[in-house]
Amino acid sequence: MTDSERIWGLVLAGGRSSRMGRDKALLEKDGQTQLARTVALLERHVERVFVSARREQADEPERRKFEQIVDCYDDLGPVAGILSAMDAHPRVAWLVVACDLPNVDDATIAALLDGRTGSHPFTAYTSSYDGLPEPLCAIYGSGSAAAIRSHVDAGLKCPRKMLIRSDTELLKQPHPQALDNVNTPEDLARASAGRAT
Repeated sequence: MTDSERIWGLVLAGGRSSRMGRDKALLEKDGQTQLARTVALLERHVERVFVSARREQADEPERRKFEQIVDCYDDLGPVAGILSAMDAHPRVAWLVVACDLPNVDDATIAALLDGRTGSHPFTAYTSSYDGLPEPLCAIYGSGSAAAIRSHVDAGLKCPRKMLIRSDTELLKQPHPQALDNVNTPEDLARASAGRAT
């Protein structure tokens, strides 16, 4: 890992959205899908942005608008997208952001990038609710694939638990509700009303 390490963006949009009942990537805010909004956000901060999708989602019209990295792994949840990106471009650090964060903003992304020292394989915010790492708005260094694979080989698929058990640089969120996600219709209603989810 070096100071000149390239950082590219990865928008995680491969979820099944089972609790929401409809594709979370296609939810709209201010006339823009969550997917398009998140891609545009990251494009303001890094030179290249990809969308992570499952094989069966690759031809979905909204996802096709963007450069994609299709999952090469099954049943690993968000880790499938992260590892697939690392396989495709192993010398790149990845700024990973989930597509279901309607409040994530430029200040949050900028502070994450600016706060990263490069001396840890992972950089993440601490949750404003429980103090644990926020794995779906985080930077995964170019040398961190081996650590992730070792966790997977040990049966661990949860990215938050991976960061807890790893050498993770933790930062304080500039905006406490920026990483509130929407998983259910109730979450969406609260977020649309401007309340915490």
